[in-house]
Order: sequence, then structure tokens, then C-alpha cells
Amino acid sequence: MSDSLQRPGGPPPTIIGGALPNLPWEDRPAGCRDVLWRSTLNPVIPRNLTATSNSIFNSAVVPFEGQFAGVFRCDDKRRRMQLHTGRSVDGLRWQIDPEPIVFHCDEPETRDFNYGRYDPRVCWLEDRFYVTWCNGYQGYPTIGVAYTYDFKEFYQLENAFLPFNRNGVLFPRRIGGQYAMLSRPSDNGHTPFGDVFYSVSPDLVHWGRHRLVMRPADGWQSTKVGAGPIPIETREGWLLIYHGVLTSCNGFVYSAGAALLDLDQPWRVIYRTAPYLISPQTLYECVGDVPNVVFPCAALYDAPSGRIAIYYGAADTVTCLAFTQVDELIRFIKDNSLV
Repeated sequence: MSDSLQRPGGPPPTIIGGALPNLPWEDRPAGCRDVLWRSTLNPVIPRNLTATSNSIFNSAVVPFEGQFAGVFRCDDKRRRMQLHTGRSVDGLRWQIDPEPIVFHCDEPETRDFNYGRYDPRVCWLEDRFYVTWCNGYQGYPTIGVAYTYDFKEFYQLENAFLPFNRNGVLFPRRIGGQYAMLSRPSDNGHTPFGDVFYSVSPDLVHWGRHRLVMRPADGWQSTKVGAGPIPIETREGWLLIYHGVLTSCNGFVYSAGAALLDLDQPWRVIYRTAPYLISPQTLYECVGDVPNVVFPCAALYDAPSGRIAIYYGAADTVTCLAFTQVDELIRFIKDNSLV
């Protein structure tokens, strides 16, 4: 690790990574005792930021050229699910391309124009940004994969897995010489079940050696669980923020928790939160096209300070921000672990 990431007179940062001094950030509000707190600017992206959008949510943001870029789920006013690019100077005020991404694709079998594309994640991996999302294949959900260098041109690869699958989340480096991805096998409906699995690939095309990571547990995560933002590498393990779902008398309720996975064998869960980190409680999380949803999809971090900013979809309608400190979060995970 470079000297620039060392804490003066103290141990090295918990997060293994670089500095992001312009990370969007708000200090913890006075009197707040939660390990994760919401932005006072929420929702940071309204549902109608583009002229054609019905909603903008469950989207992915990354640092790019000293500012920020992202891939956004924008359901249009026909309620078609599409992916759009966006740029921001500060990670708060966004300009989103009004037209969906057009993927360059040599294999037409991977395209399904009738199904739509949704719930993207973006991962910097080696020399480019990779995008994974829920893609359609012959009317069935699976994991689409593409890459970009500039958020202008996108090149689509083969779908990663057989249908049915959702929530494909890449790791930001090879593990044991292999590319690695988390996913949640599902069905063709609004899946009333779901476990997280780990898979590896030599080339980002052929995937195998599938391993179970976690199943649902009691309470807020009793129906299904799914990986959220790109895992963050820390000295304590891979920090995974994930969503969990319970089935209430009024339908599904989506909340978020966190886990630490083994750095060398990420299918092994070291710690996992019993209580949630954040659940639908505000008006913008409880009221929208799909009520009672908190769905994290992206996380930015500044390794020297340990600050983390988490982007999440609220009520399948708008995009919001929440904040945490990595050392506090890891302590919370350990002190409140199911494992």
C-alpha cells in the first residue's frame, strides 16, 4: 500500500483501495445513533429527471475522470425498463442521457428487446468498467455483461448464466486467478425465494464452480437475499452490502444489511448482520411505484478516511444516498452477527 494511504501515526486504512476526496458526504446528524444515516438531500435523483422517465432507481455510480459516472435504471412512461448513462460533478446533481444505452453486440442471441434491462451494477476491473444487469433471454431473466471505457460506447458479452437469475455483482479483482461474481438464481416471476451464490470464470464468458454464499434468515431477510453494491475489499474481509426481503401481510418489504466474506474464499461468510442497516421508513421509501423498498446498488468509498456513500433505490421510484464509516460498520456487523 502506498504511503499516501497510511494514517499518520496509526495503522493503515481498513479499506484496501484509493482516495476519493470528493466523495459525496454528510456527517452523522446530531442525535443519530444508527450506523448508517440518510442524506438530507434525498431523493438525490427524482423520478422525472429525464422527460421520458417514469422512475429512476436501482442504479450504479462510480468515480470517473475526477468526477462521477453511472448506469441508471430509467423506466419510461410505457413502463419499459431501460439502462441510461449519466454524469455528475459531485455525485449529487446528475445529467442523465435521455436515450437508452445502445450496446455493441456481435451475438444477437444475447439481445431481447421486449424484455428490458434493469438493476445494473458497475465495476472497475483491471482496465475498464464492466456493467452487469438483469437482461432478458427469450423472455427469461438472466445476467447481462458488457464493458465500457468511456461511458459512451458499450460492448456486450455473452450472458453470464442460464435463466433464471438476477443481481449479478462482480468482484473488483480476480480471486485465485479467476474472475468472480455473486448472483441470485430465481424464477420467471417476482421471485418469492432467493439465495446468493458465488461463481468464477477464466474469461468473463464461461462461468462455473458455483458455491452457496448465504440463504435467507429470520426477520427482515426471511424471504430472499441478494447482493447489492460491488464488494469492498477491507483488511477484515470483503464487505458486502446486500438486500433482504420479508413477506408481510401487505407484500414484500426490502431492507439492507451487510456481511464480511473471506478474502480468499468469498463464499465463506465470516460475519452477517442479524438486524438491518436501513429499512423503508421515510415517505420516499414507503410510497412509490413499489412501496416499502430500500435496494442498494452502488457504494463509493474514500479509503484514507473510511467514508462510504451508498446509493439505493427507494420504492422503485427514486435514487437516494446514505452514509457510513467503515470501522463503525464492521464493528456493528461483528457485534450483531448471525454467524
